[in-house]
Amino acid sequence: MLIYDHALWLLLAALLLDAVIGDPDWLWRRFPHPVVWIGKIVSVFDLHLNRSDRSALARRLGGVLTLLALLIGGLGIGAIVQSVADRIPFGETLIAIIAAVFIAQNSLYRHVAAVRDGLSEGGLEGGREAVSMIVGRDPKQLDEAGVSRAAIESCAENFSDGVVAPVFWFAVLGLPGLLAYKAVNTADSMIGHKNEKYADFGWASARFDDLINLPASRLSGLFIALAAPLAGGSIGKSLTCIRLDAPMHRSPNAGWPEAAMAGALGIALAGPRVYPGYTVDDPYMNVSGKKDVSIVDVQRALKVLLGACFVQAGALILVLTAT
Repeated sequence: MLIYDHALWLLLAALLLDAVIGDPDWLWRRFPHPVVWIGKIVSVFDLHLNRSDRSALARRLGGVLTLLALLIGGLGIGAIVQSVADRIPFGETLIAIIAAVFIAQNSLYRHVAAVRDGLSEGGLEGGREAVSMIVGRDPKQLDEAGVSRAAIESCAENFSDGVVAPVFWFAVLGLPGLLAYKAVNTADSMIGHKNEKYADFGWASARFDDLINLPASRLSGLFIALAAPLAGGSIGKSLTCIRLDAPMHRSPNAGWPEAAMAGALGIALAGPRVYPGYTVDDPYMNVSGKKDVSIVDVQRALKVLLGACFVQAGALILVLTAT
């Protein structure tokens, strides 16, 4: 249930602002991005509650406390800002601008396009350098196909948690929902790792992030499938890949957009991947698809990304006209 009038119109305005302006580098060079502040808060909890001299139970309880603090903080700050905005001139414009800051259409496109351009202009080393900015796997282990596949997988997964999920939680809970989501998602990216240091402390954030991303991952898979024809793909093939392959992914969420993108482009995604210190031996999404992925497929994925963003905006317009 929307908690104030015109929430979806504000979302459309935020999507437009992000698409046109994105994250202006000149601004964030002078002032830390809000996500940076969230990261600093997570780091403080990590430093004090995840010490190696604490028991596994104490670290897990510390992680639960961290998650609760982030949720309460995000909801509380969002509610305060929203309440103030409701009472001042041009308050709705302020809300749209804040929402746009946390939606990553523009930045996601630019980061994936940077991998395409890196491969085109700098060869394999240029592609590796660009892709290291958006994935956690070891870029030195990637050939051109691996770089291209990593960029496409990041494009699909981050469309879900960087674009669709913020929009979804703003639509459901307004600015408090958006800020709380970004706080949890940032924590998951920092401490939600299954390694010795974070297996206990990051457990709560990782599990809760899985839960709150369930709706967006399903929607993002649908949006990607509907955009498949823009890259010469098939909606039906994309939906079939979701149905057959998404449940095989180790993540309850990432499999949906990745399988949708694999089917849309006719390529194989996921599969075995090398990260610093460990290897993930996952099954392929769309195992019969082309594995020799190239820069051409990265460009096709960018077309699907653009189309999926338009599909999302169109869905918001449909909801608005139907109510």
